[in-house]
Amino acid sequence: MRCRQLWLTFLVAIACCWSSTVSWAQTNNVQRHVVVISIDGFAAYLVDDPKVPLPTIRRLAREGCIVEGGMTVSDPSVTWPNHTTLITGMQPGRHGVLANGVLVRGGIGVPVTIDPYRDQSDLVKVPTVVDVAHAAGLRTAEINWPCTRNSKSFDDQFPDVPDALAYTTPRLRSELIELGLLKDETQASFRSVSIVGLDYVWTEAACHVIRERKPHLTLVHLLNNDATHHKRGAQSQEAYTANAYADMCVSRIVDAIDNAGIREQTTIILVADHGFALTPKAIRPNVLLREAGLLTVENGRLTQAQVHVVPEGGIGLIYCTNPANASQAAADFKDKFLGQEGVADVLLPDRFEEVGFPHPRDYEQVPDAILVAKDGYAVSGSVTGDTFVATNEEAGTSLGSHGILASNAKMKAMCILSGAGIRPGMKLPTVNNTVIAPTIATLLKLDYSNTDGKSLLEALDNSASR
Repeated sequence: MRCRQLWLTFLVAIACCWSSTVSWAQTNNVQRHVVVISIDGFAAYLVDDPKVPLPTIRRLAREGCIVEGGMTVSDPSVTWPNHTTLITGMQPGRHGVLANGVLVRGGIGVPVTIDPYRDQSDLVKVPTVVDVAHAAGLRTAEINWPCTRNSKSFDDQFPDVPDALAYTTPRLRSELIELGLLKDETQASFRSVSIVGLDYVWTEAACHVIRERKPHLTLVHLLNNDATHHKRGAQSQEAYTANAYADMCVSRIVDAIDNAGIREQTTIILVADHGFALTPKAIRPNVLLREAGLLTVENGRLTQAQVHVVPEGGIGLIYCTNPANASQAAADFKDKFLGQEGVADVLLPDRFEEVGFPHPRDYEQVPDAILVAKDGYAVSGSVTGDTFVATNEEAGTSLGSHGILASNAKMKAMCILSGAGIRPGMKLPTVNNTVIAPTIATLLKLDYSNTDGKSLLEALDNSASR
């Protein structure tokens, strides 16, 4: 409820100052454009892997600035939290997105679920840099960007949600049908194509919007890399093919910027939300909790739980459903699981600062403890099976995983800035992904300073501050 009240207050403020913000944009003659391209799961180590053909991405790096060794992402190192960090400059503990959806706590004994069918106002607790840009009269667009459903801050929108077409801007949806990129307005036909086909549609949709509308800020999110890395690992033959295809998608978007006649005014920011590691084994904590009588399984499904684990790749979020004994239950979990094969650590709330999480009493989506798997192991949410440790096939987890603590070097993400306002030939040491939103704000001359990260000024040339 408080989240919605904050959003209503923000929207009222926008309405009250709309005329002045439009005149602000006109007065400042904003000609700068920023295109953010996120290639999901593009680990930093792939940029220098000689087996990966990346002519466009490497050219943009040579012509601009690359963060050597990669960009440190936020915990949990999964898609929706980190894409929200990229456009808020805040850790997930501040912006509120801790999973690929809202973590819904029920009553005592009711397992926590993840609900992805939510609006931005349900997911994100703070205004994003896009909200500020739109309020300032700038044109904005997003293609497959998470946590943006029903946002009022995009002129063109094609959000990353399960029912994306229902929330796509009607004008854009009709144009994509006319262009033959969509068969019709139904989600079923859209999702009937392969993940490669989806990336093609999203890329061409971004190209269309850039050519036709020339947004000041465009967000694009591609997914094929992530899907392939999960299935085969990030340095497999199939993954190298996916990386090359992602480079071709980037090339198409660069061509669209050229065709729109805005190349000299456009900054391209190439990023990823997380890296990848191989996880041929998995741990199944819910199996031990089932054997201890702490959760109930009926017909292979979790139906009741005193304690259970929600998997996030290389970590597990531990929820104790009775608030009266949650602290003790979490401590008991730690005693039970530390020392088990595949378990690296169990974090209780007194250590949540290490991962940027608030205390669970301060935000109901926060878990009561965090299970950390060892390198090579993923955390499975499976409630069936007889053993704690299993192969990834038996446990139903992926060969390639993220969600591993962001302190692990394998989780570092690609970060390249190129084009208008960027110093050419720059190589910077590792930065945190909280720098992206304030850097966008600097490039677009926006006031967006209440962030965990600071603008990447060392990468910007003098024109960016004019």
